[in-house]
Amino acid sequence: MQSVVVIDYDGGNLASAARALERAAELAGLPVSVTITNDPAAVLAADRIVLPGQGAFADCARGLAAVPGLREAIDAAAAGGTPFLGICVGMQLMAERGLEHGTTPGFGWVSGEIAPMDVPGLRLPQMGWNELVFSRPHPLTEGLGSHPHGYFVHSYALSGASPDELVATTDYGGPVPAIVVRDNRAGTQFHVEKSQATGLRILANFLRWKPERAGEDT
Repeated sequence: MQSVVVIDYDGGNLASAARALERAAELAGLPVSVTITNDPAAVLAADRIVLPGQGAFADCARGLAAVPGLREAIDAAAAGGTPFLGICVGMQLMAERGLEHGTTPGFGWVSGEIAPMDVPGLRLPQMGWNELVFSRPHPLTEGLGSHPHGYFVHSYALSGASPDELVATTDYGGPVPAIVVRDNRAGTQFHVEKSQATGLRILANFLRWKPERAGEDT
């Protein structure tokens, strides 16, 4: 049985993310133990890490920093090859920095910064279902079909993303990064735990995902 930790840092959506992971594992027939924790030792020992998030980038970054050793444990586990999935602001924290409520450093795992969305004539936050447009094939998106939709709630988005790290975008006044992957670190701007069949399939794919080593994201 593989162990999956959902990081607890007052970032929101913890219980729903854990339930979605358990349901995805059940549907896929995978033996998985899901734990909500902020214990750095548990993070380092886990087989997979999920970092949910909602609200402001700066607030979530402060929440991580407020737990001694937690951010360092996440960074060390990911550097050691543990598969990581960031959800919404959890994905945004993978970037170099966020510009919400000042400039706040991120993990620096993917290129770009989290900046206000520029969508003239459209409402912010972007809220609701929107289609995912795949940039390239990836194990996390296997079995989703050609027109899957995810549930988005955000006013800030990844700007300056590297094409090599983009797996999917969505269209909201222009292309918006929706799934990014670098090595064993992946993130979804949309809420997989609220995205019904699409989200459950992505979570099941994440539980099966076996990135080999740095530089290989298959």
